[in-house]
Amino acid sequence: MNDDLDLFEQARQERMEQEAPLAARMRPRTLDEFVGQEAIVGPGRLLRRAIQADQLSSLIFYGPPGTGKTTLARVIANSTQAHFIALNAVLAGVKDIRAAIETAKERMSFHGQRTILFVDEVHRFNKAQQDALLPWVENGTVIFIGATTENPYFEVNKALVSRSRIFQLKPLTSEHLRTIAQHALTDPERGYGKLNVAIDPEALEHLVDVANGDARALLNALELAVETTPPAPGPDGQPRIHITLPIAEESIQRRAVLYDKEGDVHFDTISAFIKSLRGSDPDAALYWLAKMIYAGEDPRFIFRRMLIFASEDVGLADPNAVQVVVACAQSFDRVGLPEGNFPLAQATLYLATAPKSNSVMAFFDALATVKDEPEGEVPNHLRDASRDREGFGHGEGYLYPHAYREHWVAQQYLPDALQGKIFYQPSDQGHEARIQEQVARRREAQLAAMLEASQPPGEILTTSPPDRARDRWLQRTISGTGERLAAQRDRLVAQAQLPRHGVALDVHADSGLLVWELVRRLPEGGVYALARTAQARQALAEQAGSLPPLQRPVILQGEIPELPTLLAQVEDGLALRFDAVLGRNALTASPDKAAELALLVSLLAPGGRLSLAELIPRHAQRLYRLVDLARLPGDLAERLRAAEEAIYVREDDPRLNWGEEQLRQALAQLQEQGLLSGFKVETEEGCRSLRITRELLERWFALQEEPRWSYARYLAEQLSPEEIQAVRKLFFAQLSNREVVWGSRTAFLLAVRA
Repeated sequence: MNDDLDLFEQARQERMEQEAPLAARMRPRTLDEFVGQEAIVGPGRLLRRAIQADQLSSLIFYGPPGTGKTTLARVIANSTQAHFIALNAVLAGVKDIRAAIETAKERMSFHGQRTILFVDEVHRFNKAQQDALLPWVENGTVIFIGATTENPYFEVNKALVSRSRIFQLKPLTSEHLRTIAQHALTDPERGYGKLNVAIDPEALEHLVDVANGDARALLNALELAVETTPPAPGPDGQPRIHITLPIAEESIQRRAVLYDKEGDVHFDTISAFIKSLRGSDPDAALYWLAKMIYAGEDPRFIFRRMLIFASEDVGLADPNAVQVVVACAQSFDRVGLPEGNFPLAQATLYLATAPKSNSVMAFFDALATVKDEPEGEVPNHLRDASRDREGFGHGEGYLYPHAYREHWVAQQYLPDALQGKIFYQPSDQGHEARIQEQVARRREAQLAAMLEASQPPGEILTTSPPDRARDRWLQRTISGTGERLAAQRDRLVAQAQLPRHGVALDVHADSGLLVWELVRRLPEGGVYALARTAQARQALAEQAGSLPPLQRPVILQGEIPELPTLLAQVEDGLALRFDAVLGRNALTASPDKAAELALLVSLLAPGGRLSLAELIPRHAQRLYRLVDLARLPGDLAERLRAAEEAIYVREDDPRLNWGEEQLRQALAQLQEQGLLSGFKVETEEGCRSLRITRELLERWFALQEEPRWSYARYLAEQLSPEEIQAVRKLFFAQLSNREVVWGSRTAFLLAVRA
């Protein structure tokens, strides 16, 4: 009776195999029949050696559909001496896992046979199911083989992953698919070898191309083409099934695109789409968009991501980006697919080609400040005046911006402890580039706004220990000087080697570049600043007014030769000596630089340092090098060069006729006199970007008499009015509103008092 049952079961199995789909019938049974994945099962590869030696450990096969994961597991089943149990995670539960484990225990106990437990779509197992399996994998009761289309590092129990060797299968190549198709057409037992099937080359190429690396999709299409095409007499008169391109196109009309809406491919594809937009590549962005739409992604999900992108990555570089995406999304909701593809593509192209700025990320810096730093009180003048104006003076001193020109007025808005804190950094792209300068200028003006606060800012500049809020306030005073000037400032101060209790003098403090840095560096010392004009002195005094009285610099007004008198007036006749005297372009207009250097050295205490940076006019940018002189008639180009070079050798102009050699000579004389123990003069070449505006060109070519001559006024000594007019025309034509590289040379001087 049992033999009869075995015969019936065998007949049933044979009938199922014959009636199974072509893809199932053609599933390889040995490694030699397996096509593709040479990287993991090719000759000499670890997995192939393990299968042939029947020495398998737990495995996980990870890859797209149709790449051979289940097939490879079946090959292992046919190649190993172990008992093979297959489960599908969609259908199996904990009960099935326990039954498989019991079978494995019995096989090992009674027959000494190992068991391979294959779980297809293992990522479908929930945590409880995976946990139920884990102990038996750990103790070796079963050898686990899993197959999944999802990244196992995310979708499979970490303990299970750590005990398994993971192999990633790649989509099959076109050559692999052609080989599989030929096997199916020629195999007489499982394929169509007994039928007279002829397939046109272009038909086969269409099936291979549209299958897109998926062997199952190829075989399903081939099966549909063969099974639905009636035989017809061939050239030899015998019945033949002829697969033409139209038949192939009917059999597989849509490319099999790998995509799932909750897995890796979904997230990887939207990531590629967003990164293509961020990289301003419209072609790549359209490709990834097309892949998502073709695979059935929800367009509203794509619009949501584009709307985020419009703020996060475009932002104020193009404020219209958000409006465009919103309008396109609304258009899509009205028309739907397929016409909705037009607004989808429009929004994509707009974002891909828009200027980019991520300056809105400044908001998260502000959030971090609120989270990590002590809460700052609302400044009194910003508080609500409707309730507490009379009792507490809330709102007193607030300036209404609309009452002022340009609807803006400088006043304090940040809490006192956060003065100088900068969150928003405008980019130089698109619309944002136009507001960059305005934001920087108004930030500088906010410094003076501290004067308007009805409550004093408190001791922002405490000396010990260091106060970050104090440093922020001082940083704001120099934030507009730019990286180039900041580097010069740092070098000058470093050369001075100032102690915290030192006394220093800034001999050209009009810009404030050095004086505020000295205030920061000398919290227990003293700072003196020489302003050349009353306006500069007033500006410095206003900026210093918000500091505690003892930390304010002593501001003087005058020229270097007047310093002894000015200092005597301030110090009641006492002889003040400095640990350091610093300055930037302090000697530029001096008619006698040697005498002024000697005076500055005399103000130093023994061991004190003189630290200066001087722009060398003799090596200044030549204007004639900014234009194409070949456009000038006759010998005018050569004469223009000569006329401009003559500007820098005039004996009667001390602003322009000197270089670093004169500084070295003057310091060498002071050293010979025993006033200096040492000195050095180093030069540094520099360049910066400068936009030549029409206003600047007008100043260069102004001919009226001025205290400082214009470029055209110097040229007039060697060129005729007509020639200057020709030069002017050339400059305006080639330089107007153009950005140029402006070269310069700076001498850094360091001298140490004996």
